[in-house]
Amino acid sequence: MKNIIIVLISFALVSCASSHIPDLQSMDDLEYQFPTQKITLSNNTTVAYVEQGSGDQTLMLIHGLGSYLPAWNKNIPELAKHYRTIAIDLPGYGKSSKGNYEFSMTYYAQVVKEFAEKKGLDNIVLVGHSMGGQIALTAALQYPDLVEKLVLIAPAGFETFNKGQRSWFANVMTPDAVRFTPVNQIRTNLAYNFYNMPEDAEFMYTDRVAMRKAEGFDGYSYAVSRSVKGMVDQPIYDFLSKIKQPTLAIFGANDNLIPNRFLNAGRTEKYARDGISKMPNGKLIMLEKTGHFAQFESAEAVNSHIVDFLK
Repeated sequence: MKNIIIVLISFALVSCASSHIPDLQSMDDLEYQFPTQKITLSNNTTVAYVEQGSGDQTLMLIHGLGSYLPAWNKNIPELAKHYRTIAIDLPGYGKSSKGNYEFSMTYYAQVVKEFAEKKGLDNIVLVGHSMGGQIALTAALQYPDLVEKLVLIAPAGFETFNKGQRSWFANVMTPDAVRFTPVNQIRTNLAYNFYNMPEDAEFMYTDRVAMRKAEGFDGYSYAVSRSVKGMVDQPIYDFLSKIKQPTLAIFGANDNLIPNRFLNAGRTEKYARDGISKMPNGKLIMLEKTGHFAQFESAEAVNSHIVDFLK
């Protein structure tokens, strides 16, 4: 059963044994490529974010399950040449506050809305990866006046699960399963996110290992576990036809996480085409030789497709 767990975590990681593991006292000690700011929302929830660039359009980048805002390191500089670009750490992740939050998709959509209100943003473009894609879809449904367009990168939500499968997810993905992931398994996990693991993704491995000793790691482990439940308990598939915003979906043709290889059969493209066909204003891009972490592995292509879509 432990071997099955590795395909559930979007923040899967791999590295060589000689990697330098930073010494983190807290999650705030994580080294980010861009200056980090924080904003306080209701219930004293603190959201960490980076903001770069300017323009008539504002992009909000939402990371996936188990990940954090540096997942967008290869996208922020290019997108910031054209747009006001904001990447956030969701509550429970990265440098944002940890707590006993709801961790549902509607909760995270509300976080997006409240963040936008605090920053005075409207008509934003939500760019979501994996779980972040499902959050973006949920926000587009709940707050259609806020969300102008969607960019979904390997989004969760196009694949469906029956009641038994949803129960399996909840039972397998526990806080302890995240907390006590062995280092050697952490080293192999990230490979599932890529067609060909790039060397410059090494920081994801070293950060993930270093987190284990940092203050806030228990809260992170809880967040990952409860976020899985939040995803399967609030499926979005049956509501895709109600999303009117222009939507670009980008999938890697070699995605090892969609579909879940233990629960559903078929290739990624089958699920990608089915999901986007339900959306009135959807467009699909399939990237060859690209895995689940498309925005990192094929950053140049992803950035170019986003810019073309938003023109």
